[in-house]
Amino acid sequence: MLYTDGWAALHLDMPARIPRSEFDAQCHWALVERVTGIPVTRDSAPETRDRASKTFMRAWHYDIFLGATIFWEIFGDCWTNMGHAEYSDGGADFDNDLHTPFHSVEEVLAFDPWERFGPQDKTAIKQRFTDHYQANLAQFPEMVTTVGTYVTHISGLISLFGWDWLLEAAGTDPRAFGEVANRYASWMLQYYEALAETEAPVVYSHDDIVWTAGAFIHPEWYRTYVFPNLKKLYEPLIAAGKKIIFLSDGNYTQFVDDIAACGVHGFFFEPLTDLSYVAERYGKTHVIIGNADTRILLMGTREEIRTEVERCLSIGRHCPGYFMGVTNMIPPNTPIESALYYNEVYEELSRR
Repeated sequence: MLYTDGWAALHLDMPARIPRSEFDAQCHWALVERVTGIPVTRDSAPETRDRASKTFMRAWHYDIFLGATIFWEIFGDCWTNMGHAEYSDGGADFDNDLHTPFHSVEEVLAFDPWERFGPQDKTAIKQRFTDHYQANLAQFPEMVTTVGTYVTHISGLISLFGWDWLLEAAGTDPRAFGEVANRYASWMLQYYEALAETEAPVVYSHDDIVWTAGAFIHPEWYRTYVFPNLKKLYEPLIAAGKKIIFLSDGNYTQFVDDIAACGVHGFFFEPLTDLSYVAERYGKTHVIIGNADTRILLMGTREEIRTEVERCLSIGRHCPGYFMGVTNMIPPNTPIESALYYNEVYEELSRR
């Protein structure tokens, strides 16, 4: 039973099989059709896509399905659209309609979400999380599922200001921008207090705090204005007995210890973050998800794909809470044979 392995790993009760989590493979329609035998494309009826995706996830033994509930829609029209490159099948997500409500560094540094958005209705927030959790239970009964926030802290500031204004404001006056970060976290706490009152046992906390090369502001700025705020956000969840899975894109190796000190129960990260470091320090005490590199599936040989799976599983098999996964996604341009071989090697090596 898939839920059993995912739940065991989440509680560090090492299952005999290394569980897994994947992103977006269930929307790679050519792969989904190949695996399930269900004719499906991006133009198929929603019911067909839904049935095919669920059948695929069962066939590939997904054990945990990670996703957030709250995105930048909570900002209404006060957010920056930075556009989007083509990623989805057929380029449906391409967007070059760039716009921002901010026009100066002074506006950014003066921004106060309490003034702009006001206090939120905790009952309504709680109901939104509850509805999402109940929908997850109905849709994915075989898997551990999550609810949570995408715009937790830094990702919220990115969504509000966009990269250009964020970096200019942080570079112009780091202390004043830190106060913006403090005000945002105090406003976001409303969502975390509501989340703590729900029955959802696992929280997905997404926050893109770094770039590919690591920190984009001085590390001490993070230790002054980011991690103390994350700790405050997580306190009600920890008191309520929730499991917290932290996710950031990029390379956050330099901040792994800081994030752990905030009270999280698990790390989800791309291949840029050092799996060996995380496993050495937290492999017996924390959940660890992923680290396989999608670029190897996109461009690598079968030998390279096997080597990548072996790398992850050779480390992860000694960690009771490890989940295998390609954590920078399996997009629709991934060669089908490469994806199938990746799964074949995983299935071959997944037993401890």
